[in-house]
Amino acid sequence: MIFACRGEFDLTNFQDGLLSSAFMVGLLVASPIFASLAKSYNPFRLIGVGLSVWTLSVAGCASAFSFWFIAICRMLVGVGEASFISLAAPFIDDNAPVSQKTAWLAMFYMCIPTGIALGYVYGGYVGGHFHWRYAFWGEALLMLPFAVFGFLVKPLQLKGFSPVESKKALASVETVSSVTDDSKASKLDGRMLVGGDGIIADELSKTSKSESIHNILNQLSRFAKDMKVLLVDKVYVVNVFGYIAYNFVIGAYSYWGPKAGYNIYHMKSADMLFGGVTIVCGILGTISGGFILDRMGATISNAFILLSGATFLGAISCFSAFCLRSLYGFIVLFAVGELLVFATQAPVNYVCLHCVRPSLRPLSMAISTVSIHIFGDVPSSPLVGILQDHINNWRDTALILTSILFLAAGIWFIGE
Repeated sequence: MIFACRGEFDLTNFQDGLLSSAFMVGLLVASPIFASLAKSYNPFRLIGVGLSVWTLSVAGCASAFSFWFIAICRMLVGVGEASFISLAAPFIDDNAPVSQKTAWLAMFYMCIPTGIALGYVYGGYVGGHFHWRYAFWGEALLMLPFAVFGFLVKPLQLKGFSPVESKKALASVETVSSVTDDSKASKLDGRMLVGGDGIIADELSKTSKSESIHNILNQLSRFAKDMKVLLVDKVYVVNVFGYIAYNFVIGAYSYWGPKAGYNIYHMKSADMLFGGVTIVCGILGTISGGFILDRMGATISNAFILLSGATFLGAISCFSAFCLRSLYGFIVLFAVGELLVFATQAPVNYVCLHCVRPSLRPLSMAISTVSIHIFGDVPSSPLVGILQDHINNWRDTALILTSILFLAAGIWFIGE
């Protein structure tokens, strides 16, 4: 749908690329913010806020009148999605049956490749038969009930978080008590009618400002302490490092895969082939990984065994696929490799959720998301492009890229 608006606004390739980057900026900046706010505000309501921002921003894209307006809206779409990235997985983990926790996570993460596939079909159909703006309006209308749902239903509470409402009630009682005491004191001092109320109002205003600054500083201090806890957690760090290496390869596959396939095997419709294989294997692999870990016994140790084993076997299959001269042999081996590689989605996020204490789970998910994008798929496409410019051989480039999956498998093996 974003590509469809290119002609109307007469965008350059650079501006076209910025629209994708704008979304990523909003997502990466807002993810840790939503995670930190979950300690002060009800996480379920924060998801409602995020979905509302997402809905309004998509509607803004539909009514965009310039490039910069749609770029800002795209950034805010990323902000809205950040609430879900940080907070949805902990809610799923809390409410899933003990024997099916990773299966439920797998169903959630399966929605990513499914959504991408449906998005291409939906955007292409609506944009082709009507107008690209109607596609955005349709998305906004579809999300609106979920945004409203986030505010109307009784909010759920995440494990490891004390109810926010009780904190606010206690704070309001203390404030009322303080004001009452101050009022009595001013009357006793003989200022009750002349200037007592004005003095109290001034004092309350100053107190309110100082409390706001104090709260902000407390939030930053708490965030710094939580980050320190995450960064010294060896299991968490190993898991995220493996995830970064894994996402580096997957990001480059999604961008350069069709072009490499066209040049190596002279595919006529490389985009459709790579896209179809990735979507089907992404769905089946993600679900399978969740069910397999539940069958093995959902523990961090078993998760690392599955992560390292599936990634290693997937790397062998994908590496062998690029070594073959036969197109059909390549398709079969590459599909098997992607099926194995995508089986890591549920286990890697299971580790992120369970290697930290419950109150750190939203921040754990947020920092994991930020890390795999900043150090993984975002730099991988240009770096692989530089490599290809240097060696000028797509088969060698694909083999070098695929070998990084062996690194990911080795890192996750350390976690066992």
